[in-house]
Amino acid sequence: MKPTHITIKDIAKILGVSPSTVSRALKDHPDISEETRNLVKTFAEKVKYRPNALALSLRKQKTNTLGLVIPEIVHHFFSSVISGMEDLAYGEGYTLMICQSNENFYREVINVQALIDHRVDGLLVSISKTTREFNHLHNALDNGIPMVFFDRICDEIETDRVITDDFEGARVATTHLIECGCKKIMHLAAPRHLLIGKHRYDGYLQALKNHSIMPDEGLVLKCDTREEVFSMRQHILSMAPKIDGIFAVNDSTAIATMQVLQENGFKIPEDICIVGFGDGPIATIASPPLSTVEQKGYEMGREAVRLLIQRLENPTAQINYQTKIITPSLVKRKTTQQR
Repeated sequence: MKPTHITIKDIAKILGVSPSTVSRALKDHPDISEETRNLVKTFAEKVKYRPNALALSLRKQKTNTLGLVIPEIVHHFFSSVISGMEDLAYGEGYTLMICQSNENFYREVINVQALIDHRVDGLLVSISKTTREFNHLHNALDNGIPMVFFDRICDEIETDRVITDDFEGARVATTHLIECGCKKIMHLAAPRHLLIGKHRYDGYLQALKNHSIMPDEGLVLKCDTREEVFSMRQHILSMAPKIDGIFAVNDSTAIATMQVLQENGFKIPEDICIVGFGDGPIATIASPPLSTVEQKGYEMGREAVRLLIQRLENPTAQINYQTKIITPSLVKRKTTQQR
């Protein structure tokens, strides 16, 4: 059976008073006598009365709830983003409703609509790898719902954004490989329709150019998951004797590639140096520990929520859209060494 929730009308009927008296007593209104206030509050506590959050939100036109659409919850970077978001949101009196697209465009569309239907005050969105059409996000804005993009953004929608300086992170990572003596550097890349994929590829190219190394598109593989590494295992192994360095677009891809190479007799970093991107816990427990770019997900999450709340609490203010760029930093470990 569906549970029955007691209402203000139920309490009023049982106590023989008007619903407005119950409502005002629960709010400590001075027009209600102390005796009546105590009676109503004691009874409400006894029957475990809870205000109807949906009715209150409809009345106030505000739910104090933020909607989050994120590609993956299990990914360390995204879980650290969520941690930063929740910490700031909680401190400001907001709760977070989390939806996972699982890198699926259609799930992303459904998630956005579900959050709109639940009347969230604003949206925090990182688009999926398969998202190439943005009507669902345009519709949210048309419904008057403020939005902040983070990490993976949509360039064609003007709104607040929080991003990592992916270009600079990739440039620094590739430069480190070059400074270690690498000249034939493979790039395991994300799809270039994603701006993070494009910017990390561009940073890789810039580092090569800065050191007068001719780019070789044959050394760039679209490969940004563990599963893709294992499916391309033979191709990676066929290229391994021709390279001396790898810049991977994320840590999990870097570590999966290390495993494939090590299982086939290649030594890291003596034969091939490797740098990842992300700096999750797996980077420190890999063998050897992975040199990588720290992405600062917690800081990104806090900043995205700060921008959204700023817009929610100043709805009539003319606030120019902001793009907050978080500068990553290189963490040198044992997968790179001077040659």
